[in-house]
Amino acid sequence: MLNTETPNVLHTELDTYATAELAAALIDDQFIAVQAVRAAAPQIAAAIDAALPRIKAGGRLVYVGAGTSGRLGVLDGVELLPTFSWPNERAISLIAGGKQAMFVAVEGAEDDTEQGAIDIRELHLNQHDVVLLIAASGATPYVLGALQAARASGALTVGFANNPDAPVTRCADVGITLNTGSEIISGSTRLKAGTSQKIALNTFSSALMVKLHKVYGNLMVDVKPTNIKLLRRTVSLTMHATDKDEQTCRKVLEECDFHVKTAIVALQNNISVVTAEKLLTLYQGDVRKALEAVE
Repeated sequence: MLNTETPNVLHTELDTYATAELAAALIDDQFIAVQAVRAAAPQIAAAIDAALPRIKAGGRLVYVGAGTSGRLGVLDGVELLPTFSWPNERAISLIAGGKQAMFVAVEGAEDDTEQGAIDIRELHLNQHDVVLLIAASGATPYVLGALQAARASGALTVGFANNPDAPVTRCADVGITLNTGSEIISGSTRLKAGTSQKIALNTFSSALMVKLHKVYGNLMVDVKPTNIKLLRRTVSLTMHATDKDEQTCRKVLEECDFHVKTAIVALQNNISVVTAEKLLTLYQGDVRKALEAVE
């Protein structure tokens, strides 16, 4: 029996717990998710380093999963646009059962190996693409079908599983095992297995974006201001990075369509927005190098 399916021996009378005890037990069990991801840090780092040159060459991030794993892939991918201005067409999510499966469970979809392969082939992957294959069991047929097709395309494959020696981690180019063990509610991998997957995916994609110079210091300088809250954030980020007043920062931001990177380089170097944009293009979006170039 898989670790994720094995009944938990610590809480065999969970249904008798008082509410406070029940809530505490469910929360405490989640700490194991963090420990599992921390143990997998070397493999996550290896996946980041393997993915970086491919993404720099124009590759796409493709998330593949079923059920909770698929939904977590969608969540990670869609948040890359507002957070890092990462194009939607370069963060693609496949979930067993199609888009409707985000909201309603599509029974049997995860068991369709061939559909996983078909969905991947329709993307016409190449050697620059990076495919993230997520499965708590590590043996979901839809995900394994996608893995086989992705490998055949020459794309980099990264497998995430919550059981040791799982097919998805064993057969991927980089395997990441998040060994969370048995669930407090037996077999319910929406609990700490899912939590570990979210942490691992967040870590992978965020670190990749940092390496792509979409972060300056620890500031989110490639934010896409798609709403009023994010517009305000561009101003506060620019003020923090340059130590300039709000009026000055807002004026420059308006000149560069609220692109924080450009505003920082223009303000810090006392140059025009156009010149700042040229410097950032020259240095592939690296704010530090653009600033050093004028010193």
